[in-house]
Amino acid sequence: MEQDTPGFLRSLLTSRYIDFRNRLRRRLGSEEQADDVLHETWLRVQRMSDPGPVQSPVAYLLRIASNVAEDRRISHGRLLDFVEVEELLHFSDDSHDPARVSEARSEVQALERALEELPRRRRDIFIASRVDETPHADLARRYGVSVRIVEREVKAALVHCAGRLGRDVIQRFGPGAGKQSEKT
Repeated sequence: MEQDTPGFLRSLLTSRYIDFRNRLRRRLGSEEQADDVLHETWLRVQRMSDPGPVQSPVAYLLRIASNVAEDRRISHGRLLDFVEVEELLHFSDDSHDPARVSEARSEVQALERALEELPRRRRDIFIASRVDETPHADLARRYGVSVRIVEREVKAALVHCAGRLGRDVIQRFGPGAGKQSEKT
């Protein structure tokens, strides 16, 4: 039998199985993983067409096994391990707590009341900007004002609503970022 045929490689893998398994067990840290990798290696050799001349059949088989092990590591890396699954199973979801639901409903109603108190244009600009995510330039064209006016309207609406909800507004960008905005 020629050394470069898949049949020779399969017989070499079979005859030196224990040696291959011991090498892989040391590398992978698990006899079970080594067996799985060797099984997949045998299947890959079974499916391969003639690989051509192979200078070192043992090294060639170990390279295939290493590739199989790496493929398995990558695919299993996307899966959760036992500890992560246990944490998810014991994760308590407080979002359906009746008190929190009631509090959230009250807050939504307070926000609706605060929005109703705003002048119509300011309310419309605020909702279009924050809820519909309409760019400020588009809003400026729609209302015939400058982008700066749109920004002021959004800020004024935000400060008003935050005040009605008992919240502080912290500026995230521009001069004064990170500081609490003045309430109007």
